[in-house]
Amino acid sequence: MKRAFYHRIAAVSSYYADRLFGGKLQRVYDLASPRIRQYLDAETGLVIETVKGARRVLELGCGYGRAMKEVAPYVTRILGNDISRESLELAASHLRQFRNCDLVRMDASRLAFRDGTFDAVFCIQNGISAFGKDRHGLVAEAVRVAEDGGVILFSSYSPRIWADRLDWFRAQSRAGLIGEIDESQTNNGTIVCKDGFRASTVGEEEFRALFREVGLAASIHEIDRSAVFALAVKIRTA
Repeated sequence: MKRAFYHRIAAVSSYYADRLFGGKLQRVYDLASPRIRQYLDAETGLVIETVKGARRVLELGCGYGRAMKEVAPYVTRILGNDISRESLELAASHLRQFRNCDLVRMDASRLAFRDGTFDAVFCIQNGISAFGKDRHGLVAEAVRVAEDGGVILFSSYSPRIWADRLDWFRAQSRAGLIGEIDESQTNNGTIVCKDGFRASTVGEEEFRALFREVGLAASIHEIDRSAVFALAVKIRTA
C-alpha cells in the first residue's frame, strides 16, 4: 500500500477523536451481533454496487478502514479521511495489502481538496449523525469535492433495526467503550449516554431536504430493513 499520509488540522472535539478510536473502535464492530453484521454487509454491498469501477473514491470518516478494505478491490483508487490519528494508523495496517488506498487526517466538514476531485464520495454507518458536525455542511462538502456526474452517497439507520441497534449500543456500554446509556432519554432512533454521547439518525425527508439545499435531488433507498441511503448525482437542478 502507498504510504499513508496525514493532513494536520486543529484539534476537533469529538467522541470518536477523544475516546472511541483505533482498537476501541474496532472492538465496537467485534461486538456486533449476527443481525448487525448482516446490516453492515448490506451497507458496504450497496456502496460497492454504486461505486464499482470508479477512478477516485473518497470515504468520509473511514475509521480503522473497515469499509475501505471491502471497497478497494472494486475501484482504481480510494482515499479515506478521519480525524483520529490512532484510527488512521490502525487502518494503514489493515490496508497494507492494497496499493490503491490512501489515508488522510482531515475534518470531513472542512475538506482540503479542490472542487471536483472525486468521482464518488460516500459516508456510511450513520456518519452524518455520528460526526457531530453540521449536516448541511457535510453534504455540501461532499458535493463540492465530487466532480460533475459524480456520485454522492450517505446512509443512516432504518427505524426497522432500532431494537438490534440499541442492543448493540448496550453491549458497547457494558464493554466500557461508550458511557452508560440513559434509558430515560433513549428513544425514537436516538441513543443518549450519560457521558454526553448522543447518536441520532437521518430519515428520508431530512435527506431529501439536505440535498435540495445544495441543488441536488436525492433518491432514497432502504436496504435490508436496516439502512436508509441517500444517493445523488452531481447534476444541478437549479
